Amino acid sequence: MKILIVNCGSSSVKFQLLDMSNETLLAKGLIERIGSSDAIINYQGGDAPKLREVREVLNHEDAMEIVLHLLMHPQNGVMKRREEIVGIGHRVVHGGEAFVDSVRIDEPVKAAIEKCIQFAPLHNPANLKGIEACERLLAGVPQVAVFDTAFHHSIPPQAYIYGLPYALYRKHGIRRYGFHGTSHRYVAAQAAEILGKPSEAVNVITCHLGNGASITAVQGGKSVDTSMGFTPLEGLIMGTRCGDIDPAIIPYLMERENLTPKQIDTLLNKNSGMLGLTGTSNDMREILAEADAGSEQHRLAIDVYCYRVRKYVGAYLAVLGRVDAVVFTGGIGENAAPIRERSLRGMEHLGIGVNAEKNRSHQTRVESGRIAVLVIPTNEELAIGRDTARLLSGGSRPAGAAAAARKPAAKAKKLPKTGKG
Repeated sequence: MKILIVNCGSSSVKFQLLDMSNETLLAKGLIERIGSSDAIINYQGGDAPKLREVREVLNHEDAMEIVLHLLMHPQNGVMKRREEIVGIGHRVVHGGEAFVDSVRIDEPVKAAIEKCIQFAPLHNPANLKGIEACERLLAGVPQVAVFDTAFHHSIPPQAYIYGLPYALYRKHGIRRYGFHGTSHRYVAAQAAEILGKPSEAVNVITCHLGNGASITAVQGGKSVDTSMGFTPLEGLIMGTRCGDIDPAIIPYLMERENLTPKQIDTLLNKNSGMLGLTGTSNDMREILAEADAGSEQHRLAIDVYCYRVRKYVGAYLAVLGRVDAVVFTGGIGENAAPIRERSLRGMEHLGIGVNAEKNRSHQTRVESGRIAVLVIPTNEELAIGRDTARLLSGGSRPAGAAAAARKPAAKAKKLPKTGKG
């Protein structure tokens, strides 16, 4: 069962072709700078040499046409006919309160995704472009939407309601939605496997640390709180996002610096975080190197970053009561051993500690206390593939069904173990 996984950004298409009969990766690639004459195309088909090309790619439909040609490339392709693709799974950033689970895409679902553009104006339009391009190029092939927000719909009202007039929630849908849900769901399930317990019996704190970063409290396989909120700006210090700040700072800066709403949005989302704190970079590898070389400013930035992680882990210990594991994933979480150690430093009295030797060698289990500390590579594409396979086999609510946010999601069928992570 060959399933195409598509992740469309405003000027990019990231893709993988998976064989879901044995959960193997057949091909992957990335097309960047869509809409320009110097778009960059990267592709890897199986064990064949990587392909790289710079050429004109005008829009997302052109990009998807290129994807299909690459998958059927005479030397580097992994299929002979388009008809070998039996399903397409799309990452969709925002499902609002409409979707508590992944769904097969039909016209009502597309309309609901379009309605959520108000919450994700940079992402949902591109997600829709990818869906519509696939409709034209792979007519009749079923498509599935997998939402970043869906996993967090199990969060209770006391955790998702803000201290604003309740009428604003009713009128504008202003509440905590949470993001990175596909990643948090995947690594929480992997953690349960590693611990040898069913997901329903495990409480974990999952730390997705990349350029974007979030932490989620997962109780019995369900998200009960998460650090990102109405938008991905809330929560941890990130690569270029500020995370939690006093809201009064925003009008204060707008007045003192004479900033427009668009300029303050750019400041908070693109010029803050680790980039703003260091003044040089949002790449954690570079920041760690500068700190090791003696830069006090870079050391401070790392301290601020790790303190925020530790604070959220502590808060979610209180939320969950009993915690079986803390999980690190994402580019930083998986690869930056010093960040893992510093983020949990001083929590030994709470049962959380890091074994320095295991941590440096990037083992899966790096704890030194009673609570497991796990390093699990995320695999959002596989999670999307699993959902797509589940829906194609009928393991869900009817196509196009949208449920109220607080209605329990249908349970997924148990799929084969991957042996990954």
